[in-house]
Amino acid sequence: MIYFQIGSADTSLSSEDLKQGLNTALDLLGKKHKVLAIPPDFTRLASRTGELTRYAYDYYGEKLTDILPALGTHTPMTSHQISEMFGEIPQTLFREHDWRNDVITLGEVPAEYIREVSQDAVDFAWPAQVNKLLVEGGFDLILSLGQVVPHEVVGMANHNKNIFVGTGGAEGINKSHFIGAAFGMEKMMGRSQTPVRRIFNYASHHFAKHLPILYILTVVGRDTEDSKLKVRGLFIGDDQEVFKAAAKLSLEVNFNLLDRPFKKVVVYLDPAEFKSTWLGNKSIYRTRMAIADQGELIVLAPGLTEFGEDKEIDQMIRKYGYFGTPETLKAVRENEDLRNNLSAAAHLIHGSSEGRFSITYCPGNESNNLNQQEIESVGFKYDNLKEKIKQYDPQKLKDGWNIDSNGEEFYYISNPAIGLWAVRERFKD
Repeated sequence: MIYFQIGSADTSLSSEDLKQGLNTALDLLGKKHKVLAIPPDFTRLASRTGELTRYAYDYYGEKLTDILPALGTHTPMTSHQISEMFGEIPQTLFREHDWRNDVITLGEVPAEYIREVSQDAVDFAWPAQVNKLLVEGGFDLILSLGQVVPHEVVGMANHNKNIFVGTGGAEGINKSHFIGAAFGMEKMMGRSQTPVRRIFNYASHHFAKHLPILYILTVVGRDTEDSKLKVRGLFIGDDQEVFKAAAKLSLEVNFNLLDRPFKKVVVYLDPAEFKSTWLGNKSIYRTRMAIADQGELIVLAPGLTEFGEDKEIDQMIRKYGYFGTPETLKAVRENEDLRNNLSAAAHLIHGSSEGRFSITYCPGNESNNLNQQEIESVGFKYDNLKEKIKQYDPQKLKDGWNIDSNGEEFYYISNPAIGLWAVRERFKD
Protein backbone atom coordinates (compact mmCIF):
# COMPACT_ATOMS: atom_id res chain seq x y z
CA MET A 1 0.00 0.00 0.00
CA ILE A 2 1.21 3.50 -0.82
CA TYR A 3 0.53 5.85 2.11
CA PHE A 4 1.93 8.98 0.51
CA GLN A 5 3.42 10.00 -2.81
CA ILE A 6 4.32 13.23 -4.48
CA GLY A 7 6.72 14.06 -7.26
CA SER A 8 7.51 14.92 -10.85
CA ALA A 9 10.57 15.87 -12.87
CA ASP A 10 9.84 19.53 -12.11
CA THR A 11 8.93 19.18 -8.43
CA SER A 12 11.18 20.74 -5.80
CA LEU A 13 10.26 19.61 -2.30
CA SER A 14 11.20 21.82 0.61
CA SER A 15 12.12 20.62 4.08
CA GLU A 16 8.60 21.45 5.21
CA ASP A 17 7.18 19.42 2.31
CA LEU A 18 9.24 16.42 3.39
CA LYS A 19 8.18 16.75 7.01
CA GLN A 20 4.50 17.12 6.18
CA GLY A 21 4.58 14.21 3.75
CA LEU A 22 6.23 11.94 6.29
CA ASN A 23 3.88 12.97 9.08
CA THR A 24 0.86 12.38 6.82
CA ALA A 25 1.99 8.81 6.20
CA LEU A 26 2.89 8.11 9.83
CA ASP A 27 -0.49 9.42 11.00
CA LEU A 28 -2.16 6.70 8.90
CA LEU A 29 -0.24 3.96 10.71
CA GLY A 30 -1.63 4.71 14.16
CA LYS A 31 0.27 4.50 17.43
CA LYS A 32 3.55 2.64 17.61
CA HIS A 33 5.45 1.56 20.71
CA LYS A 34 8.94 0.75 19.47
CA VAL A 35 10.44 2.00 16.20
CA LEU A 36 13.66 1.21 14.35
CA ALA A 37 15.00 3.51 11.62
CA ILE A 38 17.28 2.16 8.87
CA PRO A 39 18.65 5.13 6.91
CA PRO A 40 21.61 5.00 4.50
CA ASP A 41 25.08 5.98 5.64
CA PHE A 42 27.11 9.09 4.85
CA THR A 43 27.81 7.94 1.30
CA ARG A 44 24.12 8.73 0.59
CA LEU A 45 24.16 12.19 2.15
CA ALA A 46 22.44 13.70 -0.89
CA SER A 47 19.40 11.46 -0.39
CA ARG A 48 17.97 13.86 2.25
CA THR A 49 17.10 10.80 4.34
CA GLY A 50 19.17 12.11 7.22
CA GLU A 51 16.70 14.96 7.40
CA LEU A 52 13.74 12.57 7.14
CA THR A 53 15.20 10.47 9.96
CA ARG A 54 15.24 13.61 12.12
CA TYR A 55 11.59 14.21 11.34
CA ALA A 56 10.78 10.60 12.27
CA TYR A 57 12.59 11.11 15.58
CA ASP A 58 10.64 14.32 16.15
CA TYR A 59 7.42 12.41 15.46
CA TYR A 60 8.06 9.36 17.65
CA GLY A 61 10.41 10.77 20.28
CA GLU A 62 11.62 8.16 22.76
CA LYS A 63 9.65 5.45 20.94
CA LEU A 64 12.26 5.59 18.18
CA THR A 65 14.76 3.55 20.15
CA ASP A 66 17.35 2.50 17.55
CA ILE A 67 18.91 3.81 14.34
CA LEU A 68 20.83 1.29 12.25
CA PRO A 69 22.57 2.88 9.25
CA ALA A 70 22.45 0.50 6.29
CA LEU A 71 26.20 0.16 5.96
CA GLY A 72 26.37 -3.05 3.97
CA THR A 73 30.15 -3.47 3.68
CA HIS A 74 30.89 0.25 4.18
CA THR A 75 32.95 1.71 6.99
CA PRO A 76 30.94 2.61 10.12
CA MET A 77 29.95 6.26 10.36
CA THR A 78 32.05 8.62 12.44
CA SER A 79 30.58 10.89 15.08
CA HIS A 80 31.19 13.86 12.78
CA GLN A 81 29.39 12.18 9.88
CA ILE A 82 26.42 11.32 12.09
CA SER A 83 26.17 14.93 13.25
CA GLU A 84 26.42 16.30 9.73
CA MET A 85 23.85 13.93 8.28
CA PHE A 86 21.38 13.53 11.16
CA GLY A 87 21.78 16.72 13.17
CA GLU A 88 20.78 16.73 16.83
CA ILE A 89 19.51 13.15 17.11
CA PRO A 90 21.21 11.60 20.18
CA GLN A 91 24.15 9.53 18.97
CA THR A 92 23.41 6.95 21.64
CA LEU A 93 20.58 5.74 19.38
CA PHE A 94 22.94 4.72 16.55
CA ARG A 95 23.99 1.11 16.07
CA GLU A 96 26.79 -0.26 13.88
CA HIS A 97 25.94 -3.01 11.42
CA ASP A 98 28.51 -5.82 11.48
CA TRP A 99 27.93 -7.61 8.20
CA ARG A 100 30.10 -10.57 9.17
CA ASN A 101 28.75 -11.35 12.64
CA ASP A 102 25.47 -9.61 13.54
CA VAL A 103 23.18 -11.29 11.00
CA ILE A 104 20.61 -14.06 10.89
CA THR A 105 19.24 -15.93 7.88
CA LEU A 106 15.49 -15.62 7.35
CA GLY A 107 15.35 -18.20 4.57
CA GLU A 108 16.97 -19.31 1.35
CA VAL A 109 15.95 -18.48 -2.21
CA PRO A 110 16.33 -21.78 -4.09
CA ALA A 111 19.02 -22.26 -6.72
CA GLU A 112 16.43 -23.25 -9.31
CA TYR A 113 14.73 -19.87 -9.04
CA ILE A 114 18.03 -17.98 -9.20
CA ARG A 115 19.14 -20.01 -12.20
CA GLU A 116 15.85 -19.13 -13.91
CA VAL A 117 15.90 -15.37 -13.26
CA SER A 118 19.61 -15.02 -14.01
CA GLN A 119 19.20 -16.91 -17.29
CA ASP A 120 21.69 -19.57 -16.15
CA ALA A 121 24.36 -16.99 -15.25
CA VAL A 122 24.74 -18.56 -11.79
CA ASP A 123 23.65 -21.74 -10.08
CA PHE A 124 23.49 -21.41 -6.32
CA ALA A 125 20.95 -20.64 -3.60
CA TRP A 126 20.85 -17.21 -1.98
CA PRO A 127 20.42 -16.59 1.77
CA ALA A 128 18.08 -13.78 2.81
CA GLN A 129 20.12 -12.31 5.66
CA VAL A 130 19.41 -9.29 7.86
CA ASN A 131 20.85 -7.75 10.99
CA LYS A 132 19.50 -9.67 13.97
CA LEU A 133 18.22 -6.42 15.49
CA LEU A 134 15.38 -6.38 12.94
CA VAL A 135 14.09 -9.71 14.18
CA GLU A 136 15.03 -9.71 17.84
CA GLY A 137 14.46 -6.03 18.67
CA GLY A 138 10.72 -6.29 19.25
CA PHE A 139 9.83 -3.43 16.89
CA ASP A 140 6.29 -2.78 15.74
CA LEU A 141 7.57 -0.46 13.00
CA ILE A 142 10.77 -0.49 10.93
CA LEU A 143 11.41 2.60 8.83
CA SER A 144 13.60 1.86 5.81
CA LEU A 145 14.75 5.17 4.34
CA GLY A 146 16.66 5.67 1.12
CA GLN A 147 17.07 7.18 -2.33
CA VAL A 148 15.96 5.44 -5.50
CA VAL A 149 18.59 5.94 -8.19
CA PRO A 150 20.12 3.80 -10.98
CA HIS A 151 22.41 1.15 -9.52
CA GLU A 152 25.00 -1.27 -10.88
CA VAL A 153 24.10 -4.33 -8.75
CA VAL A 154 20.31 -4.29 -8.61
CA GLY A 155 19.27 -1.94 -11.45
CA MET A 156 17.61 0.71 -9.28
CA ALA A 157 18.78 1.23 -5.71
CA ASN A 158 16.82 0.94 -2.51
CA HIS A 159 13.54 -0.53 -1.26
CA ASN A 160 14.31 -4.09 -0.04
CA LYS A 161 17.95 -3.76 -1.14
CA ASN A 162 18.30 -1.44 1.88
CA ILE A 163 17.29 -4.40 4.04
CA PHE A 164 18.96 -7.41 2.40
CA VAL A 165 22.21 -5.65 1.45
CA GLY A 166 22.30 -2.61 3.73
CA THR A 167 21.72 -4.78 6.81
CA GLY A 168 22.71 -8.05 5.15
CA GLY A 169 25.40 -10.62 5.82
CA ALA A 170 28.60 -11.58 4.06
CA GLU A 171 27.19 -14.46 2.03
CA GLY A 172 24.05 -12.62 0.96
CA ILE A 173 25.93 -9.47 -0.04
CA ASN A 174 28.66 -11.38 -1.83
CA LYS A 175 26.31 -13.56 -3.82
CA SER A 176 23.86 -10.79 -4.75
CA HIS A 177 26.69 -8.67 -6.13
CA PHE A 178 28.08 -11.58 -8.10
CA ILE A 179 24.69 -12.48 -9.57
CA GLY A 180 24.37 -8.97 -10.97
CA ALA A 181 27.91 -8.95 -12.34
CA ALA A 182 27.58 -12.40 -13.94
CA PHE A 183 24.25 -11.46 -15.54
CA GLY A 184 25.71 -8.19 -16.82
CA MET A 185 25.28 -4.79 -15.22
CA GLU A 186 24.67 -3.03 -18.54
CA LYS A 187 21.56 -5.18 -18.92
CA MET A 188 20.35 -4.05 -15.48
CA MET A 189 21.26 -0.44 -14.73
CA GLY A 190 18.25 1.83 -14.89
CA ARG A 191 15.76 -1.04 -14.80
CA SER A 192 13.46 -1.67 -11.87
CA GLN A 193 12.89 -5.39 -12.56
CA THR A 194 16.17 -7.30 -12.74
CA PRO A 195 17.34 -10.74 -11.62
CA VAL A 196 18.70 -9.37 -8.34
CA ARG A 197 15.54 -7.35 -7.65
CA ARG A 198 13.38 -10.39 -8.36
CA ILE A 199 15.45 -12.39 -5.86
CA PHE A 200 15.00 -9.67 -3.21
CA ASN A 201 11.28 -9.58 -3.93
CA TYR A 202 11.07 -13.36 -3.54
CA ALA A 203 12.80 -13.06 -0.17
CA SER A 204 10.48 -10.26 0.95
CA HIS A 205 7.40 -12.28 0.02
CA HIS A 206 8.50 -15.64 1.43
CA PHE A 207 10.66 -14.75 4.42
CA ALA A 208 10.13 -11.16 5.59
CA LYS A 209 6.38 -10.57 5.72
CA HIS A 210 6.52 -10.62 9.52
CA LEU A 211 8.84 -7.59 9.57
CA PRO A 212 6.76 -4.37 9.87
CA ILE A 213 8.74 -2.42 7.26
CA LEU A 214 7.66 0.96 5.90
CA TYR A 215 9.70 2.25 2.96
CA ILE A 216 10.41 5.98 2.79
CA LEU A 217 11.96 6.72 -0.61
CA THR A 218 13.28 9.92 -2.13
CA VAL A 219 14.16 10.79 -5.71
CA VAL A 220 16.85 13.47 -6.01
CA GLY A 221 18.07 15.19 -9.16
CA ARG A 222 20.27 18.07 -10.19
CA ASP A 223 18.50 21.19 -11.44
CA THR A 224 19.62 22.17 -14.93
CA GLU A 225 19.16 25.88 -14.14
CA ASP A 226 21.20 26.30 -10.95
CA SER A 227 22.97 22.88 -10.78
CA LYS A 228 21.66 22.37 -7.23
CA LEU A 229 20.29 19.06 -6.00
CA LYS A 230 16.52 19.06 -5.60
CA VAL A 231 14.18 16.48 -4.08
CA ARG A 232 11.91 15.60 -6.96
CA GLY A 233 9.80 13.01 -5.19
CA LEU A 234 8.83 11.40 -1.88
CA PHE A 235 7.18 7.99 -1.82
CA ILE A 236 6.08 6.14 1.33
CA GLY A 237 4.54 2.68 1.46
CA ASP A 238 4.95 -0.93 2.50
CA ASP A 239 4.99 -2.91 -0.76
CA GLN A 240 6.56 -3.12 -4.20
CA GLU A 241 4.20 -0.55 -5.68
CA VAL A 242 5.86 2.29 -3.78
CA PHE A 243 9.23 1.26 -5.21
CA LYS A 244 7.85 1.05 -8.74
CA ALA A 245 6.44 4.57 -8.45
CA ALA A 246 9.73 5.98 -7.18
CA ALA A 247 11.76 4.06 -9.78
CA LYS A 248 9.60 5.41 -12.58
CA LEU A 249 10.33 8.98 -11.50
CA SER A 250 14.01 8.26 -10.89
CA LEU A 251 14.39 6.99 -14.44
CA GLU A 252 12.96 10.28 -15.65
CA VAL A 253 15.06 12.42 -13.28
CA ASN A 254 18.37 10.55 -13.00
CA PHE A 255 18.77 8.91 -16.40
CA ASN A 256 20.59 10.96 -19.01
CA LEU A 257 19.96 9.48 -22.45
CA LEU A 258 22.34 10.91 -25.03
CA ASP A 259 22.37 11.10 -28.82
CA ARG A 260 26.15 10.77 -29.07
CA PRO A 261 28.80 9.15 -26.88
CA PHE A 262 31.51 10.76 -24.78
CA LYS A 263 34.94 10.73 -26.34
CA LYS A 264 36.18 12.25 -23.10
CA VAL A 265 34.35 12.48 -19.78
CA VAL A 266 35.67 14.11 -16.60
CA VAL A 267 34.13 13.04 -13.28
CA TYR A 268 34.69 14.78 -9.95
CA LEU A 269 34.54 12.81 -6.70
CA ASP A 270 33.71 14.91 -3.64
CA PRO A 271 36.41 14.10 -1.05
CA ALA A 272 33.86 14.08 1.77
CA GLU A 273 32.00 11.22 0.10
CA PHE A 274 34.45 9.30 -2.07
CA LYS A 275 37.53 7.96 -0.32
CA SER A 276 37.76 4.56 -2.03
CA THR A 277 37.51 3.10 -5.51
CA TRP A 278 34.83 0.82 -3.99
CA LEU A 279 32.63 3.94 -4.06
CA GLY A 280 34.51 6.08 -6.56
CA ASN A 281 34.07 3.55 -9.34
CA LYS A 282 30.56 4.91 -9.70
CA SER A 283 32.40 7.17 -12.12
CA ILE A 284 32.87 4.03 -14.24
CA TYR A 285 29.59 2.22 -13.57
CA ARG A 286 27.34 5.16 -14.28
CA THR A 287 29.10 6.44 -17.42
CA ARG A 288 30.24 3.26 -19.19
CA MET A 289 27.16 3.07 -21.45
CA ALA A 290 27.88 6.61 -22.66
CA ILE A 291 31.62 6.36 -23.35
CA ALA A 292 32.78 5.80 -26.92
CA ASP A 293 35.06 2.93 -27.90
CA GLN A 294 38.64 4.10 -27.33
CA GLY A 295 37.23 6.96 -25.26
CA GLU A 296 38.73 8.41 -22.10
CA LEU A 297 37.43 8.66 -18.53
CA ILE A 298 39.30 11.04 -16.20
CA VAL A 299 38.44 10.77 -12.50
CA LEU A 300 39.37 13.70 -10.26
CA ALA A 301 39.59 12.06 -6.84
CA PRO A 302 41.13 14.37 -4.21
CA GLY A 303 39.94 12.23 -1.28
CA LEU A 304 41.04 8.83 -2.57
CA THR A 305 42.90 6.96 0.19
CA GLU A 306 42.03 3.29 -0.36
CA PHE A 307 40.62 0.76 -2.79
CA GLY A 308 38.15 -1.01 -0.50
CA GLU A 309 36.59 0.39 2.66
CA ASP A 310 36.72 -3.11 4.12
CA LYS A 311 40.31 -4.31 4.72
CA GLU A 312 39.71 -7.76 3.27
CA ILE A 313 38.11 -6.34 0.13
CA ASP A 314 40.93 -3.79 -0.17
CA GLN A 315 43.39 -6.70 -0.21
CA MET A 316 41.37 -8.50 -2.89
CA ILE A 317 41.41 -5.42 -5.12
CA ARG A 318 45.15 -4.97 -4.67
CA LYS A 319 45.78 -8.65 -5.41
CA TYR A 320 43.57 -9.13 -8.49
CA GLY A 321 42.96 -5.63 -9.91
CA TYR A 322 40.41 -4.36 -12.43
CA PHE A 323 41.38 -6.43 -15.47
CA GLY A 324 38.05 -7.43 -16.95
CA THR A 325 35.41 -10.14 -16.73
CA PRO A 326 37.33 -13.11 -18.23
CA GLU A 327 40.37 -12.48 -16.02
CA THR A 328 38.22 -12.04 -12.90
CA LEU A 329 36.12 -15.17 -13.52
CA LYS A 330 39.34 -17.13 -14.09
CA ALA A 331 40.66 -15.82 -10.75
CA VAL A 332 37.42 -16.87 -9.05
CA ARG A 333 37.77 -20.41 -10.39
CA GLU A 334 41.41 -20.68 -9.37
CA ASN A 335 41.54 -18.84 -6.03
CA GLU A 336 39.62 -19.76 -2.91
CA ASP A 337 40.01 -16.32 -1.31
CA LEU A 338 38.17 -14.64 -4.20
CA ARG A 339 35.56 -17.40 -4.39
CA ASN A 340 34.82 -16.67 -0.73
CA ASN A 341 34.42 -12.94 -1.44
CA LEU A 342 32.19 -12.75 -4.49
CA SER A 343 31.20 -9.13 -3.85
CA ALA A 344 34.86 -8.22 -4.36
CA ALA A 345 34.89 -10.27 -7.58
CA ALA A 346 31.76 -8.49 -8.77
CA HIS A 347 33.31 -5.13 -7.96
CA LEU A 348 36.41 -6.00 -9.99
CA ILE A 349 34.18 -6.69 -12.99
CA HIS A 350 32.21 -3.48 -12.46
CA GLY A 351 35.41 -1.44 -12.25
CA SER A 352 36.88 -2.58 -15.55
CA SER A 353 36.21 -0.99 -18.92
CA GLU A 354 36.86 -4.43 -20.46
CA GLY A 355 39.55 -2.70 -22.51
CA ARG A 356 37.00 -0.58 -24.35
CA PHE A 357 38.04 2.83 -22.95
CA SER A 358 40.81 4.17 -20.72
CA ILE A 359 40.35 5.06 -17.05
CA THR A 360 42.68 7.62 -15.44
CA TYR A 361 42.50 8.21 -11.70
CA CYS A 362 43.90 11.46 -10.30
CA PRO A 363 44.11 11.15 -6.50
CA GLY A 364 45.21 13.89 -4.14
CA ASN A 365 48.86 14.46 -3.41
CA GLU A 366 48.86 13.99 0.38
CA SER A 367 50.83 11.14 1.92
CA ASN A 368 47.71 9.11 2.75
CA ASN A 369 46.38 9.17 -0.82
CA LEU A 370 46.90 6.24 -3.17
CA ASN A 371 50.09 6.75 -5.16
CA GLN A 372 50.93 6.20 -8.82
CA GLN A 373 52.33 2.71 -8.33
CA GLU A 374 49.22 1.58 -6.44
CA ILE A 375 46.83 3.07 -9.01
CA GLU A 376 48.63 1.51 -11.95
CA SER A 377 49.01 -1.87 -10.22
CA VAL A 378 45.24 -2.45 -10.33
CA GLY A 379 44.89 -1.58 -14.01
CA PHE A 380 44.13 2.14 -14.05
CA LYS A 381 46.16 4.97 -15.51
CA TYR A 382 47.46 7.68 -13.17
CA ASP A 383 47.78 11.44 -13.55
CA ASN A 384 48.64 14.37 -11.32
CA LEU A 385 45.60 15.93 -9.69
CA LYS A 386 47.00 19.44 -9.47
CA GLU A 387 47.84 19.48 -13.17
CA LYS A 388 44.49 18.04 -14.19
CA ILE A 389 42.55 20.53 -12.09
CA LYS A 390 44.33 23.34 -13.92
CA GLN A 391 42.82 21.91 -17.09
CA TYR A 392 39.50 20.79 -15.59
CA ASP A 393 38.62 23.05 -12.66
CA PRO A 394 35.51 21.78 -10.82
CA GLN A 395 34.90 25.31 -9.55
CA LYS A 396 34.46 26.58 -13.10
CA LEU A 397 32.94 23.68 -14.99
CA LYS A 398 29.25 23.10 -15.53
CA ASP A 399 27.63 19.70 -15.66
CA GLY A 400 27.33 18.60 -19.27
CA TRP A 401 29.32 19.52 -22.37
CA ASN A 402 32.32 21.84 -21.97
CA ILE A 403 35.30 23.02 -24.04
CA ASP A 404 38.80 22.97 -22.54
CA SER A 405 41.60 25.50 -23.12
CA ASN A 406 42.82 23.48 -26.10
CA GLY A 407 39.45 23.66 -27.78
CA GLU A 408 38.65 20.01 -27.07
CA GLU A 409 35.11 19.06 -26.16
CA PHE A 410 34.45 16.94 -23.05
CA TYR A 411 31.56 16.05 -20.78
CA TYR A 412 31.71 16.95 -17.07
CA ILE A 413 29.91 15.20 -14.19
CA SER A 414 30.15 16.70 -10.71
CA ASN A 415 28.58 13.74 -8.88
CA PRO A 416 28.27 10.31 -10.53
CA ALA A 417 26.18 8.93 -7.66
CA ILE A 418 22.99 10.73 -8.66
CA GLY A 419 22.68 9.68 -12.28
CA LEU A 420 23.15 7.23 -15.12
CA TRP A 421 24.39 8.20 -18.56
CA ALA A 422 23.94 6.19 -21.75
CA VAL A 423 23.74 6.67 -25.49
CA ARG A 424 20.45 5.50 -26.96
CA GLU A 425 21.95 2.65 -28.94
CA ARG A 426 23.47 1.07 -25.80
CA PHE A 427 20.30 1.24 -23.71
CA LYS A 428 17.60 -1.16 -24.78
CA ASP A 429 14.71 -1.18 -22.33
